[in-house]
Parts: sequence; structure tokens; C-alpha cells
Amino acid sequence: MYFLFLFQPILYSYFRSSASWRVRIVLALKGVDYEYKAVNLVKDGGQQHSEEFKALNPMEQVPAFVIGETALTQSLAIIDYLEDVYPKPAIVPEDPIKKAQARALAELIAAGTQPIQNLGVLQKVSDKPEERAEWGQFWIDKGFAAYEKMVQSTAGKYSVGDEITIADVCLVPQLYNAQRFKVDMTKFPTITRIIDALSELPAFKAADPGVQPDCPEELRKQ
Repeated sequence: MYFLFLFQPILYSYFRSSASWRVRIVLALKGVDYEYKAVNLVKDGGQQHSEEFKALNPMEQVPAFVIGETALTQSLAIIDYLEDVYPKPAIVPEDPIKKAQARALAELIAAGTQPIQNLGVLQKVSDKPEERAEWGQFWIDKGFAAYEKMVQSTAGKYSVGDEITIADVCLVPQLYNAQRFKVDMTKFPTITRIIDALSELPAFKAADPGVQPDCPEELRKQ
């Protein structure tokens, strides 16, 4: 609890970064006050490649979450920290089975789907927009198909029962990329129902890319 009282944390974020978005959701859910510092992933060749930012995260990725002189990286590690330091409301179930199910769904997105179609990977796949789109659509479709099947046995109102979990935190941002790559969401009715319910909650609205300080005016939500 020491850091709670001495430092206002800083989140280095990009408005439409899925990983940053996950952390913003958790910060909003837990009511944590923080400073937002934008890192534009495309401007000037990508500000994440600057020496200043590499000192915070040698992997050159957002988010980075700074408390005092300590920089935390990787969205799920940051979320674990927030869960430990700000335990209410909890986003990790106490029941061991539900906890494992929520973690598996979260990892399915955060490790098995999103990294394969993020900006750095797409830049290596092709310089042709149509080939990048085909790649992104394939991997998101594959990930969502697995998620849809898994939540048939875990879902209540949300992904695991009726309480928000880390699975939901990872799921919602992935829809943004699914829409960008024109994934057919009619194939995933349970996912769509869960996202629709979550998207009405204040914390999820507050974390949306369209209301972030670095969101371009033409994409900004009113």
C-alpha cells in the first residue's frame, strides 16, 4: 500500500492500443487516479522507439505504468499489480476453477490472438494493406472462435459468471481490431452479447479509445 499514498502513477498509453486499453479499464474499475502520457505508435516512425521510452520498456511497446521510479510493463503484469494493491472491486475470481477459466480466456486474447495481429507483426507480414487485413482477420476470427466455444461453459452475464473478470477486460478491446479487420461478428453471438453488456458500464466507457486525450478529433466520441 506504500505506493498508494506517495505517488500518482503514470500510464504511458496509445489510444487504440489493446494492451493499454486493458489497463485503462482496470484503472477505471478500481477508481485509480493516474496521469496519462501518450505514446504515438505511428508518428515520427513510432514514439515507442525513442530512447526515452526504451528506458521505460526495452520491448518498445505500450503500456508502461510508472510508480515513482519503478516502471512496470506488460498489461497483465500491470493488472496483477493493480489487483494486489487495489483489491476492490476484484477482477480475479476467488474460486480456483473460475480463476483459472478467467485467466485462460484472458491469455487466449492477450497471448494467443492480439500479439499476432498487432502493428509490429503486420509491418513484417506485408506492406500491402489488403494482405495485412487478411492476416489480421484470420487470427482474430480464430481467436474469437475459440473464445466463443469456451464461454459456452463459463458465461453468465459476462465471460465467467455474473461478475467482471480479467477475461472481460481483455475481450472488449479486441472487438476494436475485429471491426477494423471486418471480422464477421454474427458468428460469435455470446461474445457479442457480453461485449454489448460490458460496453454500457461507466468504466468501460471511460477506457474507450474515443475519449482518450490522444484520440484524433475525427475519431473522438462525443
